[in-house]
Amino acid sequence: MYRFLLSRQWVILTLVGLALIPVMIKLGFWQYHRHEHRVARNDQIAQSLGADPVPVTRLAAPGRPVPHDDVWRRITASGTYDTKGEVVVRLRTDADGNQGYFVLTPLVTDSGPALLVNRGWIPADGDLTKLPRIPPAPKGKVSVVGRLRADETTGSGIKDTEGLPDRQVMLISSEQRAKAQHRPFLGGYAELVGPVPEGQPKPVPAPDHSEIGPHMAYAVQWWLFSGFVPVGWFILVRRERRDRAAEAAKAADRPSAGTAAVA
Repeated sequence: MYRFLLSRQWVILTLVGLALIPVMIKLGFWQYHRHEHRVARNDQIAQSLGADPVPVTRLAAPGRPVPHDDVWRRITASGTYDTKGEVVVRLRTDADGNQGYFVLTPLVTDSGPALLVNRGWIPADGDLTKLPRIPPAPKGKVSVVGRLRADETTGSGIKDTEGLPDRQVMLISSEQRAKAQHRPFLGGYAELVGPVPEGQPKPVPAPDHSEIGPHMAYAVQWWLFSGFVPVGWFILVRRERRDRAAEAAKAADRPSAGTAAVA
């Protein structure tokens, strides 16, 4: 009754089904691990943002990348803004999706090394070949609070200023600013939280760490799909067996009907 399973069509169908099951299971675990990563990231951000501010020199040092567990930690720093070393980062948007720039200004700290500070967002003025109007940084000694971030990187090792107008960059990188200005910079950079006087760039908002994404739902879907494969295969086999049995019964009835007609 099940000899049809040895046919070429059914062998191929069975092999495809057997191959799909582990692939779907693996895809489910991949989405599950992405869910776990998102949850862990949100927890880390929440803990960092909720921790008391600490002096930046406790978490950052010249030439040392910011440790993963210290990203988003609130830091304090005191010093003087160096507006001569100020640059803008192209192709950045505000919370409403408007195109503009981030303003990066070195803060020469009391301890010596400079801290790269993202003072916030300013709108594009239409002419991307020229330096936009930048609200001047506060003069004199200032004390700031910020969120510590790791340097951005393209992963290619190329300079992010090639072909760009003067004092415009594509990445926020303390390492590249240290090379360009020939001075020591603390690793990473700070997103300014405060104080922000009136007329200054719009501060970068804190990250949304409440969204966990659809990855868990996708994982469950893939696992359900992997279960549907054998169930669907079994239904198709039963249907094929039933159809073949019906055809065999019809074929058996045809000779009987012919014999009765002759009689």
